[in-house]
This record gives sequence, structure tokens and C-alpha cells, in this order.
Amino acid sequence: MKKILLLIFLSIAAVSFSQNDYLLGENYYREEAYEKALHVFKKLHSKSPFNTFYLSRLISCYQELSQFTEVEKLLLPKLKKNPEYGFLYVFLGYNYERQQLNNLAKENYDLALKSIDNYNSYAAIIGRAFKEYNLLDNAILSYEKAMSKNKNANYEIQIAEIYGEKGNFKKMFESYINLIDKNEQFLPLVQRYASKYITNDAENEANISFKKTLLIKSSSHPKEVWNSLLSWLFTTQGEYKKALIQEKALFLRNPRGLEPFFKLGKTAFDNNNYTSAKDCFDFIVLRSNYDDEKINAYLYITKIAIATNDSETETLFQGLFDAFGEKALTVKLQIVYADFLTFTKNNPDKAREVLEKAISFSRSKFERAKIKLKLGDVLVFTGKYNKALRYFSQIQTQLKNHELAHQARFKVAQTSYFKGDFAWAKTQLKILKNATSQLIANDAVALFLTISDNEPVDSIPSGLAQYSKATLLAFQNKTQQAIDTLQQISIHHKGQPIEDEALFKQAKLLIKLGQFEAAVANFKKVITLNPEGILVDDSYFELAELYSNHIKNAEKASEYYQKIIFDYTSSIYLVAARKKYRKIRGDAF
Repeated sequence: MKKILLLIFLSIAAVSFSQNDYLLGENYYREEAYEKALHVFKKLHSKSPFNTFYLSRLISCYQELSQFTEVEKLLLPKLKKNPEYGFLYVFLGYNYERQQLNNLAKENYDLALKSIDNYNSYAAIIGRAFKEYNLLDNAILSYEKAMSKNKNANYEIQIAEIYGEKGNFKKMFESYINLIDKNEQFLPLVQRYASKYITNDAENEANISFKKTLLIKSSSHPKEVWNSLLSWLFTTQGEYKKALIQEKALFLRNPRGLEPFFKLGKTAFDNNNYTSAKDCFDFIVLRSNYDDEKINAYLYITKIAIATNDSETETLFQGLFDAFGEKALTVKLQIVYADFLTFTKNNPDKAREVLEKAISFSRSKFERAKIKLKLGDVLVFTGKYNKALRYFSQIQTQLKNHELAHQARFKVAQTSYFKGDFAWAKTQLKILKNATSQLIANDAVALFLTISDNEPVDSIPSGLAQYSKATLLAFQNKTQQAIDTLQQISIHHKGQPIEDEALFKQAKLLIKLGQFEAAVANFKKVITLNPEGILVDDSYFELAELYSNHIKNAEKASEYYQKIIFDYTSSIYLVAARKKYRKIRGDAF
């Protein structure tokens, strides 16, 4: 053990003291200047004979120069002096393999493996050496032998990684699950490693293998952790109902905090799976003993009611305020209610009353900022832009560099855009492109590009002013007016860059009004207008969704999903298109 510690210490020290020489040698090596690299690594090895990296590089330089005898001269005396250094047999074996002396190579590999019997502490170095030479089966044997000799040794991670490289998902996941079986504290680590292979596609080979391995393990050796892993897998795959079953099983077996249900419910909600999301939040309401916990759950239940156009939404809000009161505890609910009043019920005046009252209940500057953000939205909805801008500016001043301040800045940019002040909007958006919130940054970039790509040149109208007006009308729920305004762009600005954006936005609004065939025509125009444009894959996906969800033509939906799958492999819609295509194909057969 002392030798190993000494080896490690000397290796670290050597790297520190010989950093410049190392960088020089490594540069030569990567440029395939092996003669020069050899000279450097010879010097480094002589100064630091226990540094295995310098040694391996020196050996590699000799081999690239076909100086195989020099490798033997280097390694054989070391093995004679230090027989415990079994990893040197790996170096020597590979040297023979480079000469196609396969019998000698195998003989030395076997000696490396055999050395683990007597010098188990060097097993990790031997395994790593085999892995470096892509001798993966021998690497696995090294780690497995080490664990058989020492019950405290644990190389399941290393073994799993190697099986992953080999494409053997079954063995890889068995190793990961064995690791958790030995110590459940490794669960987050295993999730991180497994996520390299697990996707949101339940039909992915790795996903299927992981699920099978988990189910076998859970049946032979039941543990709560297997339910947690299954829940994680189903959540990743977007199978929230199945994930909820696992979480309920865990909770009923061992009642504990309801945070997993919040997490799962939010994920389902963010992915528009409102049925599963509501099931999660209903469970929280049923099981929680705390008003704040229940209100947080009801917050999402009300959002789901709004999103699904539930006719009882107003009654739901009133029932909640009757039960919990209009006070500090329900401020978040009051904000959602104001949004509902404005954008669904077209009653911004009442929304303002609700929000102005909510400010008196707010308990922090952050909560007040959230109320003011919504007040600003309501004011923009009613055309009171300057007053809205004052609210947004207050938030920026009071909460510098906070995410809420970034949101406020984006709303300043958006409101300026609505007003036709494109220069000021761009100034704000430039700042936001580096915002800490990726969502805000993406929105900022998208709006910046819309303005930049469509600004008037040499005072020639570009349609941008009309497009921003249409965007504002859509924001104000004046859908038909927005559609009519966009139609004017298509007439008067034909052939200009803004035409495809206008057609696409108009199509989305037509869907909102249930005019599906007209929307189809628009999406097809976008594709024909600019076949290489950035909105083409969006249009194909929207067409597929229209035919699947509204027009109910599975054949046409399948056609457009396939278009994404085969022609737009880098599209953000690829996974969704693949899943939905498979569902249709399954229905057909």
C-alpha cells in the first residue's frame, strides 16, 4: 500500500514539476512527431520512473517508430525488479501484439491477470491498462477477478462503462444495478451514467434493456429503490401515468414527503400531459396535511383547468378563495386567477383589482415583482404600454441581475416591439441573449432575429410593423384581427423574408379558431415558399399534428411524421415524430 501511495504522490509531483516538458512532449506526440516526443518522454520517465503515463507514452513512441526491442529492454528489467507491477505485462503483451506475435501477447496478458491473485491492489491499474488498449474483455476480467478476491472492492462502474462501450446494454445495466444493490447511495451516480443511453423513446434498445433488467431484479430481490428507478425511467420516457403508479407504491409502502409527486406533476404539466399532472396534484391534495402544500398543488390544478378550457374554472377559483381566503398564503393563486380573467375571460379590469389587492398581501420584494409582472401584462393587454413599462422598469431596478429582472427586461423589449420601437427592443434583447435563464435567452434571440431579419432597408416597408401589430393583437386575444393583419402581409409583402413567418403565425391562429383546412394550406405554402427555411420542419410537424389530432387522417399524419424522421434528423421534433408515427403504425396493424 505504501508503494502505491508513493507511486501516486510521485506521479502527481512529477506532473507538477515537469509540466512544460510534458506539454511539449504531448504536442509532439499528437502531431505524430514521434522522434521528438520520444526524446522528451525519455527525459520525463528518467526523472519520474513511477509515472505510468510517461511510461505508456514512451512505450507508444517506441512502437510507432517500430522499435519494439527497446520496449522489451525497458519493461523486462522493471518486471524482474518489481514483479507486483502486473500492469507492465499488459504493456509488454501489447508490444508483442503490435508485432503480430499473438501467442506471446496472450501469454503476457494471462500473466497480468494472474498477478491479481497475489497483488490485488494493482488490479485497477491493470484493468485500466487493458481498457486503454481496447482489450475490453480482459479489462472486465481484471475488475471481476479483483472483486472476487476482495469483497470490499467495487468496480461495477468501470465494468458497466466497458459493457457500454461494447454495446452490451444488458450487462451494462446489470452492473449499474448491482452497484446500487450494494449501496443505494450510488443511485444519483447511476442515473447520471445511465442517462447517456436512456432516451425519451420507450422503444429505444437501451430503454427496453434497462426496464427488463430492473423488473428481473425487483422480482428476485425486492427493494424500494427499484421502484424509484422505474419511476425515473418512465418519467424520462414521458410515461407519467406509469411513473405515478411507482411513486404511489413507494408512498403507500413508506409514507414520506410528497415532493416526488410535485416533481412528477410539474414534469407532466410542462410536457402538456394534463391528465397525469392532475392525478399527481390531486394525490397531493388528498394526502397533504398542510395548507401551503395543498395550495401549491391547487396552483397547478387551476392552470390545468385553464389549459383544458374547463367550464368550471371560475367556480374552482372561487371555491379555493372561500376555503383558503384572499391573503398572503394564496398570492400565487391570485396571480393565476388574474391571468385567467384577462386572457380567458377578457376581463382585465377585474384582473387589475385582484392584482392591486394582492400587492398588499405580498411578503417579499420577489413576490411583489411577480405581481407587477402580471400587472404589466394586463396593462399591455389593455393598450396602456407606458404604465406597463414603468412596472417592468421598477422590477429591473429593484432586482438587478435576478431572473425576475431578466423577465422584466424581456417584457420591456416585447412591449417596445409591440409599439413599433424596434431599435429599443433590439437594445434590450442584445443584453438578454446572455441571460442565465436559457428560456429567456432563447426567446430573446428569437425575437431579435425576427426584428433583424425583417427591418426595413432604405425606407422600403418590410411588413415588420404589421407583423408586430398582429403579434400584439394575438396577445390581446383579438385572433381574427390578427389573422386579417397577417393576411395583408401576405398580399403586400409577397416574396419578402417576413412572408413565411406571417403565414406560419397565421396558421397557428387559424388552428385556434378551428379552421384546420385553412391552416393546412398555410403550412404547405411555408414549405413551398422556402424549402430550406427554418420553419419547414416546424410546418411538417404542425401538419402531422393537425391530421392526427383534428382532421383525424392517420395516413396523412403518418406521411408527415415520416418526413420529419427521414429528412430532418436534426429536428427538435424527431423523437416526438418517431413516437407518434409508431403509435399510428401500431393502430394500423
